Amino acid sequence: MRALLSVSNKAGLVEFARELSAMGFELVSTGGTYKALEGAGLKVTYVSDVTGFPEILDGRVKTLHPNIHAGLLATRSAEHQAQLEQHGITRIDLLCVNLYPFRETVSRGASFEECIENIDIGGPAMLRAAAKNHAAVLPVCDPADYPRVLEALRNGVSSALRQELAYKAFAHTAAYDAAISEFLGQEKFRPGLVIALERVSELRYGENPHQEAALYRLQGESGPVLDAEVLAGKPMGFNNYADADAAWALVSEFDEPACVAIKHANPCGVAVASDPKTAWERARDADTLSVFGGVVALNRPVDLETAQATKGTFLEVLIAPGVSPEALEWFRTKKPDLRVLVAGPSRFGPLEFRPILGGFLVQDRDVQAWGGLEPRVVTVREPTAQEWRDLEFAWKVGKHARSNNVVLARDGVTVGVGTGAVSRIWAAERAILNAGERAQGAVLASEAFFPFDDVVRAAAAAGVRAIVQPGGAKRDPEVIAAADELGVAMVFTGSRHFKH
Repeated sequence: MRALLSVSNKAGLVEFARELSAMGFELVSTGGTYKALEGAGLKVTYVSDVTGFPEILDGRVKTLHPNIHAGLLATRSAEHQAQLEQHGITRIDLLCVNLYPFRETVSRGASFEECIENIDIGGPAMLRAAAKNHAAVLPVCDPADYPRVLEALRNGVSSALRQELAYKAFAHTAAYDAAISEFLGQEKFRPGLVIALERVSELRYGENPHQEAALYRLQGESGPVLDAEVLAGKPMGFNNYADADAAWALVSEFDEPACVAIKHANPCGVAVASDPKTAWERARDADTLSVFGGVVALNRPVDLETAQATKGTFLEVLIAPGVSPEALEWFRTKKPDLRVLVAGPSRFGPLEFRPILGGFLVQDRDVQAWGGLEPRVVTVREPTAQEWRDLEFAWKVGKHARSNNVVLARDGVTVGVGTGAVSRIWAAERAILNAGERAQGAVLASEAFFPFDDVVRAAAAAGVRAIVQPGGAKRDPEVIAAADELGVAMVFTGSRHFKH
């Protein structure tokens, strides 16, 4: 039996090769893999001794040879065996290959030339050959599979395992090619866009119990919720991930201590304060009814005092940049079902994908920040200093709420939120109804312009003193005139933030 090993990731390599050698496999290898095996005292044959041809072109050509590929592609048929014997070629029974670290090379900012040199040619060719011929060859590309491959070799290799390893090999090369095409593509919206996903975990179910679901990573990317460390509580579900991601995106808009409560992907209570405990209390009290069963994100580490302040409120998920040991122990003892997450690092591309039946919508991420706007006052009355702060605060919340939305805020806390309405006046009426008396002296933010002056009149009647909206509607003069008539300050941002 012959095994060919040529790997970039050498984790577990020597131990795997040693076991193969003990089973009677002849080891054949290349380059750095050969040196690692020989250095470990293993008997190993260099690939040039198999091909009868030296490595050339700085190692670009070493395994692209009939003695290798015929050994990988020969079936167990008598005809193929006879041809191998005729040409003096030995069958390869196991191939262990993983590819040059192309994506890692790109990620560390290497030069274009170095990235091109890290495009593996021989590795994918061998893996595809072995995967095609998996009935006769074991293709192994994942070091995590070494133990079960060895176990199967001892007890009998099933056809199911062979097919699974073949699938993994083709998935490995497909994702590799996707990374290369992404690197070489010069258009933002290229004619062919390949998305490579890696399964992170299976989930209990999807949005509803009758739907199966899993969590995937877009290859090469990371996210604060996707990579969050779950410190306590039940396993995360589909809706938990969706809501936690929405909560973290919004809370990350704020520099000061902030807390966001999310329900069904929409903010129901948002607040800033001088400390995380107060921010939580203000966000909770903004809508004590909706926060029940919600997801909460804080942009400051959670200490024991903040943790204890959540007593009496049922929450599904709490996510923060850190949790003190005392707070974590309190959660584990007092709220054993609460999923407590510490946000992970982020590394993601500039595009976002939204599935539709049979395809995807692809667009730039909405990373427009308040600091990048040029807001202008369009009314006679200008906002006060506090109103300016509240307008910015409410605008940030509205940017992350589902359209149509209207947000009422006062003193750094939401007092009324109307989201997902098919009419802007309905969104405003819902926010005003939620706010009640708290609308007095509040500000209003809308993620899109007002087609009519009805929102201005309803807001002013409720006591709203300042409004921020994109502007740009045909009836802007009427809207501005209504604001002036009612003594309401109005600011145009010139930037819309639909979120469907």
